[in-house]
Amino acid sequence: MSLAVVVAAALFVGVIAYALFGGADFGAGFYDLTAGGSARGAELRTLVDHSIGPVWEANHVWLIYVLVTWWTAFPESFAAAMSTLILPMLLALLGIVLRGASFAFRKYAATLGQARVFGVVFAISSVITPFFFGTVAGAIASGRVPATGRGDLWTSWINPTSIFGGVIAVGTCAVLAGTFLCADARRAGQDRLTEELRRRTLAVAVVTGAVVFAALVPLEQDAPTLATGLQGRAAPLVAVSAIGGVATVVLIATRRFATARLTAVVAVASVVSGWGVGQYPWLLVDEVTITEAAGAPATLRALLVAAGLAALLVLPALGYLYKLTQSESWSR
Repeated sequence: MSLAVVVAAALFVGVIAYALFGGADFGAGFYDLTAGGSARGAELRTLVDHSIGPVWEANHVWLIYVLVTWWTAFPESFAAAMSTLILPMLLALLGIVLRGASFAFRKYAATLGQARVFGVVFAISSVITPFFFGTVAGAIASGRVPATGRGDLWTSWINPTSIFGGVIAVGTCAVLAGTFLCADARRAGQDRLTEELRRRTLAVAVVTGAVVFAALVPLEQDAPTLATGLQGRAAPLVAVSAIGGVATVVLIATRRFATARLTAVVAVASVVSGWGVGQYPWLLVDEVTITEAAGAPATLRALLVAAGLAALLVLPALGYLYKLTQSESWSR
């Protein structure tokens, strides 16, 4: 395995982590958006605030890690992607900023009307952000980002693969969040809310699964390189993801929420990993391979050392934070 591939694998670990932790974070906004009016949705919105409050900002460390690693290790491909996909990236980053500001301001709003406005901005931003990140992934996977960085500013991310990618990103985030919120509500003794979330999470999971299968049809024509990879070397990961998804639905249906969290994580991690393995060895599909895009070997080595040191310093703290928020004491 070459040094460039090792660095690319380290980068993709960050992509998987952001899909899991950031995804569960964004998905909570979906349930906030669809909770209903002020009175009807108050209990659910309080649970969302309590569940994501300690981690909603910390989760962005993974996005920062991915962008910095990509920019440092594969600079030309990073420049090509950012110049071609500047519009969806700006919209996603705008969503992150508006989401964070609104989530904070909602708590300190002077009136109920202001709280409602901030709540709507928070919830909508929570949905559009993963959607636009999904369109970026679809653009890269379908080979619409040329190595020159002069791709079309619109059709590069407004196409079948990108649109399906955005919708699937929103759906998987909602399934992840719903699974974790069910467990949080159960742990807090909120039985009525647990049942409401269980029904809604099951509905979202079924719809998301249907969209994933529907996406396979246009993928053959719109992203043939990725489709071939998914049917070949990435097929085991796709199978694991499908099994994990079905297991999650069954476990939620039978109210085994603690175990469902594990299977949901496996399902999402597997499908994201399948995307990476499916498009290997391309960094920009059909344009630039990982080896071709890599920077100087000295830079790659230094980057791996920096990533290792960061892991030693950051991961224990993040692990403790995540463990604390899933404890019985935090639910009280």
